[in-house]
Order: sequence, then structure tokens, then C-alpha cells
Amino acid sequence: MSQTITETTETLTASDGFKLQGFRARPTQNVRGGLIILQEIFGLTDQLKGVVRSYAQDGYDTICPCVYDRVAPGTVVPFSEAERGRDLAYSLALDKVILDIAAAAACVKNPHGVSVLGFCWGGGVVIRAAAEVELRGAIAFYGTRLPTYLDCKPKCPLLFHFGKTDPNSTPEIIDQVLKAFPSAETHNYDAGHAFANEVRPAYVEQAAKLARSRTLDFLAKVHAA
Repeated sequence: MSQTITETTETLTASDGFKLQGFRARPTQNVRGGLIILQEIFGLTDQLKGVVRSYAQDGYDTICPCVYDRVAPGTVVPFSEAERGRDLAYSLALDKVILDIAAAAACVKNPHGVSVLGFCWGGGVVIRAAAEVELRGAIAFYGTRLPTYLDCKPKCPLLFHFGKTDPNSTPEIIDQVLKAFPSAETHNYDAGHAFANEVRPAYVEQAAKLARSRTLDFLAKVHAA
């Protein structure tokens, strides 16, 4: 059963002193854990705010840090401008992104711990976050640039959701991921990239609902203690 939630815009301060914004939604009672949502290449879209709200309604104190604040504060890229979004995302210094994720983790930290969930660009970054930030779990929805993270040493359980026709995660790339992280939970869906984004043409309802159900099961398990 969904919970009543409250919404706030938080000012986060990273360990290097940089301040960024974060959209936060949290349940008013029975918090199961903290959760960080990492964006696609488009920034903090209205759709992503809906994702934050949905996980809050399921009991998680959830925040999406505005990582574009480092290079273009307040920027939200239209879905029709993917090339611009890629340019922005790839201009981010990942060392700084990790500092911003750590600041978000501190904001939603509670006795049940914090996990991270990322889509697209964020779905790759979660692997590095799992290696460098204290987390209970890391979930990747159709992560991109995955081969660049294979040398990371995650310190928490991983969950990967792949679309079978996603060019960003070919069978060869998935095989590399499985070899690098053999203990990870992985699922493949009859879908392509961005299959869980309900406002984009690539949305596949059946796959999205199943992936979300599996994600909630994973979160319940890693936050049980």
C-alpha cells in the first residue's frame, strides 16, 4: 500500500564545498531505507520526479541529485535533444559526480541504509558509486558505457535490468558485465533502451512493471537489516 509522502527541494553540499540541488520525496512514516535516483542524460525531468515520488510511496526516502548543476545549473534537456543531453552528461567529471552522490546519500541516510538506482547514464554510474560510496545496493536500468566501469570493485549487491534490443548493452557487453560482477542479479527483457520511461516511445509496460517489482524485492532484501 502506498504511503503519504512529503516533497522538498534540498540543497546538498558535497565534500569539496560545491552546492547542488536535489528533489526529495519521503514517506511520512515507516521508512524502509534511503534511495538515490540517478538521471538519464536529460536531467531532473518531470518523469524522473515521478519516479522519486513512486519509490517514496513504497517506503523509501528518495532523492534525485541535480548532477548537472556542476556544468549547467537547473538544466533539463528535452527528450527530443538526446545529442545535447549526451554532451552534457559526458562533460561531467565522474570524480565530482561521486562526491555529489555521497552528499545525496548523507541527506537520506537512516538506520536501514541507502541504495542507488540509475537509468541510462546513471545506470552505468551506479557501478562506480557502489565501489566508492557506502551503499546497501545498486540498481542499473539499461546502463550505458558499462565497459568503462568493469574495473570497479562494488562493495554492495548489484541488480541489472537489460533490454534485449538495447544497443548500449549488446550480448557481448552483458557477457563482460557478468564476468566482471558474477554475483550480480541480472534480468533481460523483451524491450530496448529506456523501456521503463513511460513518457517515451520506447516504453514497454510489461517489462517496466516486472523490472520495478524485481527492484522492490531487491531493495526489501538489502534493506532488511
